[in-house]
Amino acid sequence: MLDAGTHRFGPENATLSVHTKRGGAAAKAGHDLTIHVTSWEATVVVGADPMQITMQLSADPTSLRVQEGHGGMKELDADDIENIHQTIDDEVLQGREIAFRSTTATVDGDVVHVDGELTLLGNTAPLAFDLRVGDGGAVTASAVLKQTDWGMTPYSALFGALKVADEVGVELDGHLETQGQ
Repeated sequence: MLDAGTHRFGPENATLSVHTKRGGAAAKAGHDLTIHVTSWEATVVVGADPMQITMQLSADPTSLRVQEGHGGMKELDADDIENIHQTIDDEVLQGREIAFRSTTATVDGDVVHVDGELTLLGNTAPLAFDLRVGDGGAVTASAVLKQTDWGMTPYSALFGALKVADEVGVELDGHLETQGQ
């Protein structure tokens, strides 16, 4: 499972992605997006007792970059992508801290059940997810965030006829790197 020590994650050994879905009367005009967080770091610290696990993550809110857009009436072009980046920075995340810290973690086989607190837009709310450790140190985790739980107003355009769904998926896919005890 997880060896004792400090396990570090970041863009060099993992992908942290955000998945949005579109909604509203004009949903056909929008795109479901896959966005990568390009500047972030996370640590998982496992004590001598493998049930002693803590986790932390911090991410640069200005580092989210669109990787794919599905659907829509036309493909995303460079201007569309730049506009999305600017909207995320100025209106959605406003350049404010993104941080997670675990409050409890329990191990069940190859799964670590994690409860903690996520801070977005200066608001902190509970978040729970499962971290799975596979063969060769492969690690995956996913969570669904409801933006309004953090005081966020999901992005909308065309007088609300096109909007981003309140629930946003977040996924981590990586590989363990252990650094000392």
